[in-house]
Amino acid sequence: MALSMEEQRILTQIEVRLSEDDPRLAQRLSRLGRARTSRRVRVIAAIVVTAVVVLAAAAGAAIAAMA
Repeated sequence: MALSMEEQRILTQIEVRLSEDDPRLAQRLSRLGRARTSRRVRVIAAIVVTAVVVLAAAAGAAIAAMA
């Protein structure tokens, strides 16, 4: 769900104030978001690789059964 312009403006103000009030916390929260995204990408990549391996094995078994 997209934020309205007003909500986006308020969120930006909150981020700026947090960075000014507690820069260490702002930095830690920023890293947390990146780590979650990175982990999600790795999980998706692992699922895709597993699916390809399973499909290749199934295709190999089907070809062997025909011979």
